[in-house]
Order: sequence, then structure tokens, then C-alpha cells
Amino acid sequence: MDVRILEDAKRLSSKVILEAGKIAKNRFDEFTFLEEKDIFGDVITEVDLLAEELILKEINRVFPEHKIHSEEAGDNGQESEWLWLVDPLDGTNNFAIGLPVFSSSITLMYKKEPVLGVIFEPMINRLFISCIHEGAFCNDKRLQMKKKDTNKRFNLGWIQGHKVQNEEKAVKLRQYIDINCKRMMRLWAPTIQWCMLAKGDLDGIILYNSEGDDLYSGILMVKEAGGIVIDFEGNPFNGMNEEPYLIACHPDNKEYFLSMINKGLSN
Repeated sequence: MDVRILEDAKRLSSKVILEAGKIAKNRFDEFTFLEEKDIFGDVITEVDLLAEELILKEINRVFPEHKIHSEEAGDNGQESEWLWLVDPLDGTNNFAIGLPVFSSSITLMYKKEPVLGVIFEPMINRLFISCIHEGAFCNDKRLQMKKKDTNKRFNLGWIQGHKVQNEEKAVKLRQYIDINCKRMMRLWAPTIQWCMLAKGDLDGIILYNSEGDDLYSGILMVKEAGGIVIDFEGNPFNGMNEEPYLIACHPDNKEYFLSMINKGLSN
């Protein structure tokens, strides 16, 4: 892996994501276009498109040979070991109803592994950056996962894919977790939940079949903050998976969460 590419990518992403976030912040409660994307309730606004156009233009300018996949524009058709994943507005449903909980996410993958994750929350000016083997940071402050005593009740984030809806297994697991934790949070903005876990504001995340352009920046953020990301069988999660079922937490809480998942699915 060429570290010069990674450094250039970090500088570009950090700059352009602030510009994209400015668009979202300036148009919050002022957007003029809203359209449903699918039957699962996902929506799109002109902010998604404007922010995406800005980000893609800069990536293409500096890295024209790289492959890019973006939330709205799709695949650019390039073939490369380097893959950019762009979600210009993670939490569009929140944005659309006037709930100021949304972000922008840019991820750079190398050989299907995340090596750079940049997430920006424009309403509160939080810029998260994680780079492989360099740690995770929020506004230049290093993030470190926090261990919690398993005798206490945990605050957990729940993330599920749009198509999951009310699948029986998902409903059963969701209900079990909700009853057996202090609070189960569903934000409709997954990248923010990953950042909350990396900061120590959440104790764990359960992800049920939710893959997309917003996933891998968060995974890298948590890993670089000292957390682990495993599948429901306890295996380390690496690479990419179109149907991931994941647990993210402090390493010392691994067995606790595996037990919770097993009980929730078999209950």
C-alpha cells in the first residue's frame, strides 16, 4: 500500500467533507426537494445530491484512476485496488424531518479493507478521522474505547438494513436486547453510532444485515479506538460482506455480547 496515497486521501477527505457538511448545515430546514427512493422508506433530498457531487468531483480530480461507489451515483465503473465509499448524507430521514442528527461519510478501502474513515457531523462541528494503524480522532483528540463492568446494564446501538424491516429473527433479537440493556438506541444515522461507540458514549453496537457506503468508516473508527468487530459466531470481521451480522464492543466484553446474541436469537 502506497502511504503517500493514504496521506493525500486523508487531506482531501478532511477538506471536502467539511465543505459537504456546510451544504447540509446551511440547508437544514431549508431544502426544497424530497423524494422517496424505495418502498422501504428511504428518502433523498437535493442536499444528498449536492454534497455527493462536490465530494465525487474532488476525488475524481485527485484520484481519477480509483474506483468509487457512492450512495446516490452508484459505481463509477473503474477497476482498482483502491475503492472509495461515499455517503454524502447519512441520516437523510432525520434531516428530512428536521432532526439534526446526520453526518457525511467518506471511506477509502484498499484490497477490500478500510484504511481511512472520515465522518463529519456538521450541526455540532465534529470531525472524526481514523487511519489504519494511526488511531481514531475527534477534532484531533484521540478516541479510546471504554470497558464497562458486565454487572451493569449497557447502552447499546442497534443498526439494521432497510430491507430487514420486521423480519421475525430481527424483531426477536431487537426485543430481547431492548429488555436486557439499559437503553437501545436507533438513530437512523449509523455512522454517528459508530463514532459514539469509539468515543465511549455507547457500550456496544449490534448490526443486523446492514451493509452500505456508511458501514466501513465506522468499523475502522471503532477498531482504531481499540474496539473489536466480530460476527455473531465470534469471528473477527475483516474485508467486506454484503450481508453482515456484527457485534462491536470493547474486547473484554466480547463474551458478554456473544451470550446476549445467542440468548436473543434462541429465546
